[in-house]
Amino acid sequence: MPEKEISVCEEKVYEQLYREHAEKICYYLYYKYGDMEKAQDIVQDSFAKLWVNCSNIIFGAAKSFLYKIAKNASINAVLHQKTVLKYQSIEQKTYTNESPEFQMEENEFMEKLNNAISELREGQREVFLLNRIEKKTYREIAEMLDISVKAVEKRMHLALVSLRTKLKTSNL
Repeated sequence: MPEKEISVCEEKVYEQLYREHAEKICYYLYYKYGDMEKAQDIVQDSFAKLWVNCSNIIFGAAKSFLYKIAKNASINAVLHQKTVLKYQSIEQKTYTNESPEFQMEENEFMEKLNNAISELREGQREVFLLNRIEKKTYREIAEMLDISVKAVEKRMHLALVSLRTKLKTSNL
């Protein structure tokens, strides 16, 4: 049967799509954004949207549709979380023994570092955060992203060079 004739609205086809793609999309979101519970929720929502729109989606485009919906939902969730954290940090008062000058310099550096990380190319940022924040080895990262260890090494090298350059020029 040609792809155009396969209906995503058929329960067996829908279940097949779920079996083939749900876990992969979930891990994709987890590796990209680092929150497994949120990734699972977004996968469920993505498949629910696929079901609601099944008559408008051809079988060959279902995978792309699912990834696009999942990625957009994740981006929205991350932006929402950043906004929540921003306002929480404003509300909380912290006390420290550090001098106000030190605190100001530390805050400025952290802001520059976060900006530099956010400006990295997606692949570089992903590898950098998985290695430095999630403490994943290059081999683990390569398996997660389905790339070679050499590709991970290259992305990490480029990320570090870029961060060094941006932080050095911003400190002048």
